[in-house]
Amino acid sequence: MTSTFTTPPAPAGAALSPYGLTCEQLETPLGLDEREPRLSWKLRSDLRGDAQSAYRITVALGEADLRGGDRLVWDSGRRPSADTLLVPYDGPPLQSATRYHWRVTVWDARGEQTGYADSWFETGLLHDEEWRASWIARDPEAAPVQDPPRDEDRSERTRHLLPCSHLRRPFTLDGVPPVRARAYVSARGLYELRINGHRVGDAELAPGWTEYHRRVPYQTYDVGDLLREGDNVVAAVLADGWWCGYVGFDSRRAALHYGDAPQFLVQLLLDYADGSRRWVVSDGSWREHPGPISYADLLMGEYVDARAELPGWDAPGYNDSSWAPVLVTGTDTGVLEAAADRPVRVLAELPATSVERRGEDRFVVDLGQNMVGRVRLTVRGARRGQRIRLRHAEMLTDGELYVANLRTAEATDTYVAAGRPVEVFEPRFTFHGFRYVEVTGYPGELDPADLTGRVLHNDTPWTGEFACSDATVNRLHANIGWGQRGNFVAVPTDCPQRDERLGWLADAQVFLPTACRNADVAAFFARWMRDVVDAQHPGGAFGDVVPEVCLTREGAPAWGDGGVIIPWHLYRTYGDRRVLERSLPAMKRWVDHVHRHNPGLVWRAHVGNHYGDWLQVNAETPRDLLATAYFARSAELVAAAARVLGADRDAERYGALHAAVREAFVEAFVDVGKGRVAGDTQTGYLLALAFGLLPTEAVPAAVGHLAADIEARGHHLTTGFVGVSLLCPVLADHGRSDLAYALLHQDTYPSWGYSIRHGATTIWERWDGWTEEHGFQSPAMNSFNHYSLGSVGEWLYGGVAGIAQHPDSVAYGDLLLRPTIGGLLTWAHARQETSRGEVTCGWRLEDGELHLEATVPPGIHATLVVPTADPGAVRADGVPVADRDGVEVVGRTDRSLTVRLVSGRHRLTAAPPGDASPPGLRPGPG
Repeated sequence: MTSTFTTPPAPAGAALSPYGLTCEQLETPLGLDEREPRLSWKLRSDLRGDAQSAYRITVALGEADLRGGDRLVWDSGRRPSADTLLVPYDGPPLQSATRYHWRVTVWDARGEQTGYADSWFETGLLHDEEWRASWIARDPEAAPVQDPPRDEDRSERTRHLLPCSHLRRPFTLDGVPPVRARAYVSARGLYELRINGHRVGDAELAPGWTEYHRRVPYQTYDVGDLLREGDNVVAAVLADGWWCGYVGFDSRRAALHYGDAPQFLVQLLLDYADGSRRWVVSDGSWREHPGPISYADLLMGEYVDARAELPGWDAPGYNDSSWAPVLVTGTDTGVLEAAADRPVRVLAELPATSVERRGEDRFVVDLGQNMVGRVRLTVRGARRGQRIRLRHAEMLTDGELYVANLRTAEATDTYVAAGRPVEVFEPRFTFHGFRYVEVTGYPGELDPADLTGRVLHNDTPWTGEFACSDATVNRLHANIGWGQRGNFVAVPTDCPQRDERLGWLADAQVFLPTACRNADVAAFFARWMRDVVDAQHPGGAFGDVVPEVCLTREGAPAWGDGGVIIPWHLYRTYGDRRVLERSLPAMKRWVDHVHRHNPGLVWRAHVGNHYGDWLQVNAETPRDLLATAYFARSAELVAAAARVLGADRDAERYGALHAAVREAFVEAFVDVGKGRVAGDTQTGYLLALAFGLLPTEAVPAAVGHLAADIEARGHHLTTGFVGVSLLCPVLADHGRSDLAYALLHQDTYPSWGYSIRHGATTIWERWDGWTEEHGFQSPAMNSFNHYSLGSVGEWLYGGVAGIAQHPDSVAYGDLLLRPTIGGLLTWAHARQETSRGEVTCGWRLEDGELHLEATVPPGIHATLVVPTADPGAVRADGVPVADRDGVEVVGRTDRSLTVRLVSGRHRLTAAPPGDASPPGLRPGPG
């Protein structure tokens, strides 16, 4: 797990102060390509109603220079402004490979200077000509090198895979040591950098996966502490990765997509006190040799023969005379870009919960949680050459691993022991989706303490917390989070276990609102959106997947539309105008593509591999209805994005197109008089209602038909990937929160609770992944870690607990707190670290009263809707709301009171709204 966010509490009476400083939505980025990076901070204060009235930013070359001096680079001066988000650097051009310290000072609502905070960012190599390194690789024509012994028991798919390259170059540092040392590193493939026997950094699966033809990220590391006077060695291990390993469900290797062998590039920059510089780069002077990793593949697994270890190979003094010279493959560094998001890291460890012996030397280990990553295994007393095999699976069948759903992915790691008393095996260049591990060939008894799951995912800081009185709903929330962790590995993937793991756009766009609640995914998705734009087809179509491998056809409705929906949601959540600026031309081309091929405005042509409401159950939503609804939605969002960016003519044009498509939708699919939507399915009604496609007079009847369908099915859903995210929000927004809760609490098939009742610890790909009646679904497509159906998580934060924002608000600048009291819950609470600061909202029913609590960041106002049967009796902090400073009554109905809150902490009490639970609900576990 990523560490839960922490907001240091302000002491009693503490004044306004900034915290959480970021540059380009990253904390202290080391190596940045942006010429005008944007600076952000959050605010906290213990004073109710406090706000920022002005700020000042200073940028300097040294921390001591932030208050002034010759090395002060930029001083914004005191700027009367409430801005805290993505303020662009506006000083002289930034220099490459330079650390800049920055300070933000703030003034409070009374105009008093109250606090400051410091941070830093460091630029990467901003100009192509600054790259002096060459791409290097194993030379297949070099004099043959005798490989160490290999176990020949390899599958047909892995037999042709080659050992990972070990690369090294000695160099000498004489005299005065450098005052600063940086390594700029990348690979076409995967790398692990080492200097003088030490691993550099903690990034895993670096440099990640992008549209390699257009961009390859490089990482920057501070390596000053690893260098020494005299002899030094820079070294690396190089693996296939996504560059030339197995990718997706294509039976071919990825060599047909990118390259046929991995390549490595590194550039050490050494700065000296006298202003001089020295470079140590990858070039023809390097040497290469295979090592203990016989092969490493992301889908097949990793094979390590410890007998072939090369002791001291990455340190000075090693004799590499038997090593082969490398092949210099090119100097084309124009594709290099500084990594723009946080890397994959090991972010949690899971101990084994049980070990069951299943044979003489075979054990099945349960980690208790479906996870993504690898295993660290301690081996005790193995003889030299003893082979130990680890197979991974998400489920068991009759006590044995269920691996049929992996398809061609072998997910098998092998270790050949060196014969030492204690050895530790942990793969480095593969990952698996699994809960269970079968260990075969282990000597003696396997102790649970000797096997640990190591959880891998992009380090997107966890920013959300949700809890309620129902343990099953809490498990659902946890399952959603684990699905997000497991599928945010380099790109937002569809599943982490089988031969797929692709960046499907529809999965990403339906889950993004939930993802943004759980974690800070701003940089992760902004970086991926650049690949989405780069992969756009010449005619304007987005693809189904990005990076575009295995599937190169034009995207289907709801899939291709992800190229429009995702940048808009990133703007709404994080205030990121730049992602809109970079995406808007592509967004327009997508809508133009659909329009060009469907001049009648009902989307039936050029639909790609039309998936419809993928994996819906017991229903069939008309595909042209779904497509046309998304056509309207994308046109609407393009118009909205254009309006934000001041492109008024585009806003008018696509706004008119949206209106026309909406009219065509009604004519083709809606019986206005009866409020009927063609197909009469839950998803059909949800799309029409959520996207505002129905005439006002048809809405009540449409809601009634939707509700009737759910009730007729015994409070069960039929929605697939597309409809499921809309289900609870639409019902609650149209006065049927009773049904939303009925679906949330349901635990018979099909429902979220059904999988939980049968032991799920992640979200399943399909409602019927396993059922009591039929067992496992077809292994052709049956993932047990697939976040799409977990998109209900957004409603847990925004509906159940009530943290939302007004429709015109950006980055939670104008909060709408609207908790939904109902179901079997007696309390619910959510906490979210937004771009502007901490927001909380929670409620509980106790002793016949409704208790509400909310926290609003400084400078922000919140509208709180209090659901109550007695609006006149609502109290704030123990007094009538009319008598409480910072609380203003702005609306009243016979079932609610709406108040406007200033920043700070608020506590309100009211009479409960009445029973919102549908008939037949039984109390769940508490």
